[in-house]
Amino acid sequence: MSTITLDRSVRHGFALAWRGILKIRKNPEQLADVTIAPIIFLVMFTYLFGGALAGNTDAYLQMLVPGIMVMVILQSSMTAGVQMNTDVSKGVFDRFRSMPIARSAPLVGAVLADIVRYVVCIVVLMVVATIMGYRVQTGPAELLIASGLAIAFGLCFCWAAVFVGMLLKTPQAVQGIMIVLIMPLTFGSNVFVGTSTMPGWLKAWADISPVSLLSDALRGLLNGGAIAGPLTGSLIWMAGAVAVFFPLAMWAYRKRV
Repeated sequence: MSTITLDRSVRHGFALAWRGILKIRKNPEQLADVTIAPIIFLVMFTYLFGGALAGNTDAYLQMLVPGIMVMVILQSSMTAGVQMNTDVSKGVFDRFRSMPIARSAPLVGAVLADIVRYVVCIVVLMVVATIMGYRVQTGPAELLIASGLAIAFGLCFCWAAVFVGMLLKTPQAVQGIMIVLIMPLTFGSNVFVGTSTMPGWLKAWADISPVSLLSDALRGLLNGGAIAGPLTGSLIWMAGAVAVFFPLAMWAYRKRV
């Protein structure tokens, strides 16, 4: 097989990303998790904890919405690993391997196609939050930047899901393991409560957690406040996730197919 240039590799990745988008168009039920989950989490936690933690639900919404945005994007990122595992199990990647395309294209395409899911997730969340009383205190530019950061966060951390998806045998196992990994990461953060009342060991982790840092960065962008510190920490975590999990995902992919 002839050497595949970087330009062709990029085009192959986008072509397979379009394949993933077409799959969503033909099976819109794939968007059920990114349309229903944001609504459930937002409504449930607002009306369960809002009065107790902030005195009223309006004040709690201002804290909660940016954190929920990070939480649902992170949970949505595990779908890339589940879908990759499904394609491998059904033999789809055997067909890709016989084609003159870049070896990385199926992985890159699957990850890029998830952008559609993230956009839908954020739009649904913000529409429902606005109906419930949430208001962006800054402006449209800050909202777009915050949404872009959340999407970039999902794209970076979904490589961990792809890595797990290439290691395990069934989609059900991938989903189960990713839930076990994601739930402590999201609940052990400042998404729902401040870290000041947490035990020392948990506070030490929650203060530097990628979920907490990005939640604070989005709060600064959407509600007004400090941005530079938490944004820097978030970008470091995102770069680290790609640096660690992208090579691991490629290694597991080569072994699997």
